[in-house]
Amino acid sequence: MAATKVYIVYYSLYGHVEIVAREVQRGANTVHGVEATLWQIPETLPDRVLEKMKAPPKANDVGEIKPEQLSEADGFLFGFPSRFGMMPAQFLAFFDATDELWASQALAGKPAGIFWSTGFHGGGQENSALTTITKLAHHGMIYVPLGYTFGKGMFEMNEVKGGSSYGAGTYAGDGSRQPTELELQQAFYQGKYVAEIVKKLKVLPHPPAPA
Repeated sequence: MAATKVYIVYYSLYGHVEIVAREVQRGANTVHGVEATLWQIPETLPDRVLEKMKAPPKANDVGEIKPEQLSEADGFLFGFPSRFGMMPAQFLAFFDATDELWASQALAGKPAGIFWSTGFHGGGQENSALTTITKLAHHGMIYVPLGYTFGKGMFEMNEVKGGSSYGAGTYAGDGSRQPTELELQQAFYQGKYVAEIVKKLKVLPHPPAPA
């Protein structure tokens, strides 16, 4: 049987989301028969702007994905830093370019999870997920939240922890804070959890819509 393909598609400006994405991939790849691949969203900011923002170079071991490549996967995990409580312009531009996939409903029935990074508590730890669900819904994808399946890690009160029942997450603070061990454990768990569901629901070609 062909491997179940899970695409972990992310955008990371300062590296926080990339760290989480790699842990999500590690978790997904522990599921037998699953092949989890990391992909980056293309950058839309000019190099000069990125230089002034002191953004580090992009990972050179992760390819850039084109919208049409999404149809190759059986399921997804989308990760991004929050901007004003929603995904950044780079991710919006990517989804705006998926109109042909939308028209054919090529992604309908495919499971998708979400993970993110925010600056602080009010930066969109929940709203970032809620505003992303609309993109999944228009494509007919099946949103897979974490719920409280991560167990006691969901109820941690002695340390700052990103993420919620909507998905894994981290806080960047002023940029100096890095994902904690607990946040990475949740990311690993999410990768494994979503990959297991993708494997169960692997989509067969769906019949044409009635005329």
